[in-house]
Amino acid sequence: MESRIQHIFLTRLRALAGVGCFTWMAFAGLTAPVSAYGATSPDELALEPLVVREPERREVKIDRIDTENFEIGMHAGIMNVQDFGSDMVTSIRAAYHLTESFFIEGQYGTTTLGETSFERLSGGASLLTDDQRDMRFYNVSLGYNLFPGESFLGRRWAFKGGLYLIGGVGSTDFAGDERFTINAGVGYRLAATDWLALHVTVRNHMFDSDLLGSKDTYHNIEFTGGLSLFF
Repeated sequence: MESRIQHIFLTRLRALAGVGCFTWMAFAGLTAPVSAYGATSPDELALEPLVVREPERREVKIDRIDTENFEIGMHAGIMNVQDFGSDMVTSIRAAYHLTESFFIEGQYGTTTLGETSFERLSGGASLLTDDQRDMRFYNVSLGYNLFPGESFLGRRWAFKGGLYLIGGVGSTDFAGDERFTINAGVGYRLAATDWLALHVTVRNHMFDSDLLGSKDTYHNIEFTGGLSLFF
C-alpha cells in the first residue's frame, strides 16, 4: 500500500515538473529579444525623409515709381462754352505733389469761341471780333487723390492709378474781358511707367458775364486727356 502511494506521488510530481518546464520555456520565448527572431532593428525602421516639391514661382516685374514730386504735361480735348458751342481746347498743366493725398496744380489753356444762336439766326450780325473769340484761361487748383489704387490690363499688367478731385480759382479772358473763374472737376491718373502718366479729366469752369444783356453764370465744360512726366 505504501509503495502504491509513493508511485502515485512520484507520477504527479513528474507531471507538475513537465508543466512547469513547458511554462518556463514559453515565458522565456515571449521575453526573448526581438532580434533573436530576426526582426528589423530600430535603425532599419527609420523612415526616409519626405521629398518636398517646391512650387514653381512666377516671375513678377515691379515698376520702380519715381519719388519725384513734380509733374508737367500737355492736355487736349473738347470744351463747351455756354452759348458759344464746342471747340478744341489745349492746355499745359504743372503739379506739385505735397503728400500722397494732396497736390497743387497750375493750368493754362486756350480755346476758340463759336457763334451764338443769335449770330446764326440774325444772318450775319457778329457780337465778337476774331481776336475776342480766342478764349484763354489759367487757374491754380488743389487736388485730392480720392481712390488711389491699381488698374489691371489683362492678367499680366497692373498699373498704379486712381481717381482724384480737383478745384480752384483763376481768370478767363472771355470776349475781351478778364473774368474771375472758379473751376471744379474730377480726373483719373494712370502711371503707365515709372516716369509717364496718362490723365483723363472733366472740369467745369464757371464765371459771370453780361455779354448777352443779362448777367449770367457761364458753365463751361472741359473734357480732356493727356500725358504728363514726373521729374
